[in-house]
Amino acid sequence: MTSESGAGGWLNAARVYLHPRVAAMLFLGFSAGLPFLLVAGTLTAWLALADVSMAQIGMFAWIGIAYSLKFLWAPLVDRLPLPVLTRALGRRRSWMLVSQLAVIAGLLGIASSDPTLDLARVAWFALLVAFGSATQDIALDAYRIEAVELRRQGAMAAAYQGGYRIGILAAGAGALVIANWLDWQTAYQAMAGLMAVGLITVLLIMEPTVPDNGLADSAPGAGFAEWFANAVVGPFAEFFQRNGGIAILLLVFISCYRISDMVLGVMANPFYIDLGFTLPQIAAVTKVFGVIITLSGAALGGIAVARYGLNGPLVFGAVLLAVTNLFFAGMALYGAELWFLVVTISADNLAAGFTGTVFIAYLSGLTNVAYTATQYALFSSLMTLPGKFISGFSGQIVEAVDWFTFFVYASFMGLPAVFLAIAVTRRRPQP
Repeated sequence: MTSESGAGGWLNAARVYLHPRVAAMLFLGFSAGLPFLLVAGTLTAWLALADVSMAQIGMFAWIGIAYSLKFLWAPLVDRLPLPVLTRALGRRRSWMLVSQLAVIAGLLGIASSDPTLDLARVAWFALLVAFGSATQDIALDAYRIEAVELRRQGAMAAAYQGGYRIGILAAGAGALVIANWLDWQTAYQAMAGLMAVGLITVLLIMEPTVPDNGLADSAPGAGFAEWFANAVVGPFAEFFQRNGGIAILLLVFISCYRISDMVLGVMANPFYIDLGFTLPQIAAVTKVFGVIITLSGAALGGIAVARYGLNGPLVFGAVLLAVTNLFFAGMALYGAELWFLVVTISADNLAAGFTGTVFIAYLSGLTNVAYTATQYALFSSLMTLPGKFISGFSGQIVEAVDWFTFFVYASFMGLPAVFLAIAVTRRRPQP
């Protein structure tokens, strides 16, 4: 009887995924994940095949800085109404719809461009995609938090992550396969068409009902000073007051933790192509198989946090990110062997999944519940900004040295994160 009651309890808990807004989050997560690789790894593969120089390919990493700077315009997305659309759809849905249309326009613009003839045109449209995608993230995160009560937030996050990974798979493996069968223009047109998943979902869902805080649906005007103090200054001030002298150390640590991973990531696809792997091989191993390994690493990270807390896995994750980069250095020496690619991707993606879970949990523990969304947005932006900037020089370093030396350099870029992780965990109690 106890067993049946337990099974019934699990079944009742699983029914949370049948909630319409939880189900809708799967499709919104897909819409959020799809654009990311299309201005990152997938685009660099196209540029590499178009004989764009490694230095120029590396600079395309700077386009991703839009994701790191989204906190700058987040207060406007949060408070500024859009003419006609906000009245018809509500704050969250109107901004999601406009940002999705911007992504579609950018993808179609890239599809109509030729990087060998006008690389700047490709860059501008890629920037439009990144800006639209980052804006969608702001509105979508706000919707996710406001749409359901606390007990359903875990299901919302799980549905979002699942959809996001499927979107990345479509933008990675899917786009590479289409490009191999047909051409890159058709691949990007297909990806623009898949954004209709998000558009339709936005039109079908209902706007969440939240209490009026006096600032909703209003542009910064007469009450700008108060609005600015609450929305922008408040989260910064509270963080420094709460953490005191260690606050700067924490921010430096956050900014350094993923630099090693980002320095390598922007040059991964050009490396595979330069080594001699085909697009179907890259798609199958790095995208399809890689996503499975990443999810496995994420699950291991969750188990490690539950078993050992955050501090130990945080240090271990920093070491893991630095060490697994050396697998790429080994492949640079060994050559284009498919089994070595599988081993390298297994190590790299397992590390990425593990550290992703651990670091997100750590950042969540740093936030104050009074400023959860704003502070987390600031932390996540700071987490990627330095890495995105430094990775823009990766192509120039590859051209100056060789692949083996570059990957050793990428591994050494992870050492500051290791030392800072040790310092932070020793000085700050377990979150």
